[in-house]
Amino acid sequence: MKKHLIAAIIGSTLMLPVAANAADYVIDTQGAHASIQFSVNHLGYSFVVGRFNEFSGDFSFDANKLADAKLNVKINTNSVDSNHAERDKHLRSEDFLNTSKFSQATFTSTSIVDKGNNQFVINGDFTLNGVTKPLTIDAVAIGEGKDPWGGYRAGFSGTTTFAMKDFDVKMDLGPASANVELALVVEGIKQ
Repeated sequence: MKKHLIAAIIGSTLMLPVAANAADYVIDTQGAHASIQFSVNHLGYSFVVGRFNEFSGDFSFDANKLADAKLNVKINTNSVDSNHAERDKHLRSEDFLNTSKFSQATFTSTSIVDKGNNQFVINGDFTLNGVTKPLTIDAVAIGEGKDPWGGYRAGFSGTTTFAMKDFDVKMDLGPASANVELALVVEGIKQ
């Protein structure tokens, strides 16, 4: 009798649907396969373009259940690099990033909306200069698969724009320079 009961329990558990679990990835910043770049219109005449050299993050991803994906990114704001030492010093000051007080910016996803055709929208909370606001990233899945070293990778790109004043940036360079555009490239290594 006990053998039949155990067999029935095991048999019934095998018939339960198996939930597909999202895979966990770490963003490959050590291999320089990820980047966070920014662009700001300079007074309506040109653009200041730069990047953050130090950041880290992770994400969970299953192509079949995109709505369950998650993304977390931490940016060392002291690593701002616009290829001009004096400007970078000014960007780190209280006029802009205030890195002596807020040396880290973060993004944590709250939802992901599948738009089809490998396109999706990542909604989340962005913290910069001590201020947290909702931010939306328009993203594209670039691809996923095995790498030459026996691992598995997935890659994405995305863009977003935000107003500096929304994050208490003090410097006002006029309406042409009010917004920052971020361009992100993320390649993750499956854990």
